[in-house]
Amino acid sequence: MFTPESQFNVEVCFSPALYPSFHKAEAIVLVTDILRASSAICTAFMNGVEKIIPVETLEEAREYKSKGYLVAAERDGFVMDFADFGNSPFNFSAETVRNKTIVYSTTNGTQAIHLATGTQRVIIGSFLNLTASCNWLKSQNKNVIILCAGWKSKFNLEDSLHAGAVVEQMLQDSRFNTICDSANASLDLWKLAKSDLLKYIEKTAQRNRLRKNKLDDVIEYCLTPDITDIIPVLENNYLTYLK
Repeated sequence: MFTPESQFNVEVCFSPALYPSFHKAEAIVLVTDILRASSAICTAFMNGVEKIIPVETLEEAREYKSKGYLVAAERDGFVMDFADFGNSPFNFSAETVRNKTIVYSTTNGTQAIHLATGTQRVIIGSFLNLTASCNWLKSQNKNVIILCAGWKSKFNLEDSLHAGAVVEQMLQDSRFNTICDSANASLDLWKLAKSDLLKYIEKTAQRNRLRKNKLDDVIEYCLTPDITDIIPVLENNYLTYLK
């Protein structure tokens, strides 16, 4: 809702295919891919990874692997044959990633990260760092775009729900407003789902894909709010975290 004291706008882009219409060089972009890339990235930094290099293509990931890098790569949830592991947050344990640089390529999330470059800053959001990321965004005094990674350029529910949770927190600060229908829609979705998020997620297509492929052990974890204050941030061609 717009109020007279509002100075900054919050927008939600439901799909990377729509992002060219949202892109603003002066804005901060929060990229969300709840099931599972952004949750895995937050987990990796919780567990001490030094850097993550997000790459768009499997060819790039394969080339990094040939140079000796540790590579996490998947398509449609399945680990690539050349990769060390896929994109389950549980793969990014301290024993695996601490003090290491990981090359990362996923079906949706890493492409969205690259798409968001050319803005003031790109951060990675998830339920795991929900409040920390919102508090930081408020402190920056910039317009905010929440970019949902979606599914192969299509709308998905889980990223849109997380976007709604971010919008809810941002609008608690009177300096922020939204005149964006997709932000209002995501907020309405979040209000509908938040009392039993795990139950609501049951209807999502990605939840069913993960179940079919026996990759759904991470669902509850990915929906757990505020277990870390770490905020991953894109610096040049790699992810680090805000210090």
